Parts: sequence; structure tokens; C-alpha cells
Amino acid sequence: MLLHIPEVLNKVQLNLARELLDKAKWADGRVTAGTQAAKVKNNRQLPEDGPEAKQLRALVLEALSKSALFFTAALPKRIYPPLFNRYGGEANSFGNHVDNAIRTHPASAQHVRTDLSFTLFLAEPHEYEGGELVIEDGFAGRPVKLPAGDLILYPSYSVHRVEPVTRGARLACFSWLESMVREPQNRELLYELDMAILAQREQYGDNDISVRLTSCYHNLMRMWANV
Repeated sequence: MLLHIPEVLNKVQLNLARELLDKAKWADGRVTAGTQAAKVKNNRQLPEDGPEAKQLRALVLEALSKSALFFTAALPKRIYPPLFNRYGGEANSFGNHVDNAIRTHPASAQHVRTDLSFTLFLAEPHEYEGGELVIEDGFAGRPVKLPAGDLILYPSYSVHRVEPVTRGARLACFSWLESMVREPQNRELLYELDMAILAQREQYGDNDISVRLTSCYHNLMRMWANV
């Protein structure tokens, strides 16, 4: 499931993020790539232990914690501390690759199984040309280029790439997460059921049907969740 989550960051948060990114020192993006991905990765990245990265990470994690849509779609158990990248100039692309199944945070040594990946766009589409995130879904690649502050959530097992940026700079936050519900089909079913319950409650208010559906949702969670 690919899901577009709008306005994860508001304008005030975006302005702060851009101020921090503008004064940050960038490093070679291959530092967090696996051996295969490193051969096709050509971008810049904020060092994980840099002061700007730490401030940005706290900003993004707080925003994600307040996004009901992100929670119901991802059901996050662990989120790898978010990272930040820049595409532009000579460091402008990332070829086809698959994210590592396990990410280990160097500072905490905590392992995160990568069930889902996300990209949070931090530059407006008109600020750069190219730079589409292309996610292969078994039929054809889906190009994604969202407004600043919007997020795309997608399966980490998907082959994906970032097309070359030919003008300007593409700025983004990205990371991976381990879900409380491992199986993608189960997770998607819970998401669809939750969305249906919300729509039913909005249209008809709370009633016996919404209570029974909510009971089904939570009993499925008890069956499938690993917390």
C-alpha cells in the first residue's frame, strides 16, 4: 500500500526545518547505504549526530506522533531515527534499490525491522526539476513528488529510486519503521476497517453498528499485533 499523508509538517515547522537545513553541513549519502545500494546512491546527507539533524529529528518525530493517519496506516512499533538528504548539483540521484531488511542504529544498537519506509518532502515541487521518488509496484513505477510537508508511506520491500535532479535542490526526510502488525495484508485490512469506522461514525454518529465494528477492529489487533 502506498499512502499519501498530507501536511505532516505545518508552515511554521517547515520554515524552521528549512532554516536548519540551510545552515547544516552535508556529508556523502552513501554512509547509510548497503553495499549494493551504495553503488547507485549519489546524494548528500546530514550526519546523524550533527546538531541540526538532532533538532530536525525531534521536530519530525513530534509531528508524526500527532498524525492520526500515519499511526493508523503504519501502526508503528519502532521508528528508525529520521535522516535527511539533499539531491542537487553533481550529487543528484539514487538508482533502483531495495531498503535493508534490518536497520541498526549505531548509537543505541537497536535493531529495526523495516516493514515500511517513508519520505517526507521538505522542498516545494517548483523549487527543483526531476527528483521524483519512483516506487515499483509490480506493474509500473509510480512517480511521487509531493508538496513540502507531505509524506509518502510505502512498503520497504519495494524497489524504488530517486530520479536525477536537473535544477534546484530536493530536500527530504526519510526513514523506516517496524510495525506492530508485520503482515502487509493484515495491516492494510486494519487500515481500511478503521477508515470505514471513521466514515460510518461521521455520517451516522456512534451507534450499535460502530461499536460492533470497533470491537472487530480491536479484536483483530489483539490477534495480529506484536508489541
